[in-house]
Amino acid sequence: MQVRVQAEPFDTGAETGAFVARQSGAGAVVTFTGIVRDLPGGGLSRMEIEHYPGMTERAIGEIVDQAAARWALSDALVIHRFGPLRPAEPIMMVATAAPHRADAFMAADFLMDYLKSRAPFWKKEIGPDGAEWVAAKDSDENALNRW
Repeated sequence: MQVRVQAEPFDTGAETGAFVARQSGAGAVVTFTGIVRDLPGGGLSRMEIEHYPGMTERAIGEIVDQAAARWALSDALVIHRFGPLRPAEPIMMVATAAPHRADAFMAADFLMDYLKSRAPFWKKEIGPDGAEWVAAKDSDENALNRW
């Protein structure tokens, strides 16, 4: 199980290929990549993501451990970027491996819901009207409540 919080861009294809290559006992691998979404109507200059080093990795590691305890995972990878990011850049990636697809899908979905609403990141969008902190959405909270 691996958690990486980094400023550097990552190559989704290379990360997926390396993850799959390590899964000799798995029957399923599920991956998800989140990208920076532009503002409605366009105009997002960048998104700035802040976090507390150490605390963030620990918090994500704990949720990965919870996923591994709930589903039969053989491996998991979470990558999340911080710093300035432009629209369409990968912001995060989740990969899960399990003997069977249902566990891989459920664990990946669980991890993505957690990352969206509870991971200790603070996001600010910089657009044509200035900077604005991204507020939590009710839909994200509702998605997390199903777990």
